[in-house]
Amino acid sequence: MTQQCFDKAKALIDAANGEDPNQEINEGESWPKELLYSHRMSDMLERYAPEADDAMKLAVRAQHIQRWKSPRSDYPMNRRGYHQWRTGLTKFHADTVADLLAKAGYESILVARVTQAVGKKTLKTNPDTQLLEDVAGLVFLEHYLLDFASNHPEYDDQKWINIMGKIWRKMSVQAHQFALDGHIKLPDFFAALIRKAVI
Repeated sequence: MTQQCFDKAKALIDAANGEDPNQEINEGESWPKELLYSHRMSDMLERYAPEADDAMKLAVRAQHIQRWKSPRSDYPMNRRGYHQWRTGLTKFHADTVADLLAKAGYESILVARVTQAVGKKTLKTNPDTQLLEDVAGLVFLEHYLLDFASNHPEYDDQKWINIMGKIWRKMSVQAHQFALDGHIKLPDFFAALIRKAVI
């Protein structure tokens, strides 16, 4: 029964993310953007914490579930609006995955664990939330930092050090060591800046 629930929940999450109208090219193949992100999250979890249980496998898979349905443009384009968007976004993700897990047949205890992690509750004290944040940070550094940089050519080294410092502070010591030991792919330029950011 547990395996059936897991397989159904994973399929429901993938189907939901597969509806993303935004496309991204990966190795010559076009993917719905959030479906690709979810697969990258699962891949990183397998590399970083292969012992993770089903609850965390589902939480990581649903980290950005249907993100496009809660766009930044729906909120004021200022600092307060940004924080309102982030708060609304995490609640949207948590509520969406909770509904899918219930449809898959999971009971409330596992649903609560997954939604707490996806909702970014009690970072640094909840190991589930911290694990999800570690994986998200590693995925950003490996897959999205370079694209982000190409959209901000005006940023100097100090700006990048500040940005990577913010990402770094959300991650655990274990995730820091995983990145510094070369377990993620990074251009030499950013690898050097990460080392500067954490000195």
